[in-house]
Amino acid sequence: MKQQQKILIVDDVIINLHLLDGLLKTDYTVLMAKNGQQALQLAREHQPDLVLLDVVMPEMDGFAVLQALRHDARTKNIPVIFITGQDRPEDEAQGLLRGAVDYITKPLNEVIVKARVATHLKLERQRRMLESLANIDGLTELPNRRQLDQVYHREWERARRNQLPLSVAIIDVDCFKQYNDHCGHAMGDRVLQQLAQTIAANLGRPGDLAARYGGEEFVLILPATQSQGAWQLLESMRRTVENMALPHPASLVSQVVTISAGVASLQSATDTPAALLQLADQRLYHAKRSGRNCVIGEAGINSELSDALYSLG
Repeated sequence: MKQQQKILIVDDVIINLHLLDGLLKTDYTVLMAKNGQQALQLAREHQPDLVLLDVVMPEMDGFAVLQALRHDARTKNIPVIFITGQDRPEDEAQGLLRGAVDYITKPLNEVIVKARVATHLKLERQRRMLESLANIDGLTELPNRRQLDQVYHREWERARRNQLPLSVAIIDVDCFKQYNDHCGHAMGDRVLQQLAQTIAANLGRPGDLAARYGGEEFVLILPATQSQGAWQLLESMRRTVENMALPHPASLVSQVVTISAGVASLQSATDTPAALLQLADQRLYHAKRSGRNCVIGEAGINSELSDALYSLG
């Protein structure tokens, strides 16, 4: 079932709220706020697709609400339609110049309200679809580098602010150049697609992210994950890929496709997002220098230790 789009209506006059709610609730999910502060809270929590905003309100008027929405990363792209009794051309121009997408004057005309709401919700749906496509890697259908950067910096700030663990990992397909040279780029693309599906399917939680980093490299963002848990997840992925038994006749490591990975976790020595990612990259390099088909994490933990523990178990 298609999910209804959400509209936030903001007006300090209760009768106006109920009038607009009655017009729109059949086709949309309607949220209502009686003042500017309540509107900002609802917008941050529920991420509506459109805001219908009264201009003249006590304490915090519509212009101030719009400015606050535009200065918050969570709400800056939500389209806003001003609804007001101020019908002078200069009033409408001021509203549009401040960032509103449309301007509807009172008394409200039911047909006009419905038509303009439908138009702007359609435009917003199209904008979000295009934004989604811009964040997806065309080959693997995983998030691309652009989305990776956005999510990574958001999770980094959240982890530092709330003193939560955060781990990242970089995965590289072993001897992939040799695979392409021997089997052709079409087969190489197919292998990357299969690996992307496997990596994404083996993530532990909805908040985890797997993205294509470029070429044959993937990056995992693992919020609220300590170093040992991150290493165990990557080691499980390494074994899963090896057990897929995808033939690799030109590999210097194995007769099948394998991966190597470097894992790093948030600590005092990594005081920037770039430093943490660089540490994971250094450990990936160590994994490749150690013979590939292994995972290097904290204190040089790798799959050789895993094999020893596995045999003891």
